Amino acid sequence: MDLTQQPSRLSTAWPWISTLARLGLAAVFLIAGGLKVTDLAASARAVNAYELMSYDTAKVVGAVQPFLEIALGLLLLIGIATRLIAAIAAVLLLIFIGGIIWAWSQGLQIDCGCFSKGGALTGGRTAEYGLDILRDVGFLALAGILLWKPRSKFSVDGLLMGDR
Repeated sequence: MDLTQQPSRLSTAWPWISTLARLGLAAVFLIAGGLKVTDLAASARAVNAYELMSYDTAKVVGAVQPFLEIALGLLLLIGIATRLIAAIAAVLLLIFIGGIIWAWSQGLQIDCGCFSKGGALTGGRTAEYGLDILRDVGFLALAGILLWKPRSKFSVDGLLMGDR
């Protein structure tokens, strides 16, 4: 038996690893966008709490962001243009991480608004920026997996490319 012709266990595992990364990242964006899309005014207030732009600009960003997150989530869920969508997700995650770092460096006490309505913290609560950044770096790692190995199981990309 010629062992050079045998696929390694890792090479056969990558499509499954990428599938888990794709579905996990899809869930993240679908949940985050879904929680915000029902209250776009709160989403605008969460963006405005970062104090990076005018309120009018924050209203636009806050209104667009949930729909962008849902679109990314749906595209990842069905697995179409996976590498491109992962790249867009990675850029968005880097923007989120940058925003959290900015808020932390400015001494702002805000909820990042990632999976909530966000905004200024009240009642003696303090921001947990380090945990928020670590969480988003984990999500960024999922996007990185998809950038590196975008082929995954149960995807439109796989159907189009003849993967079984």
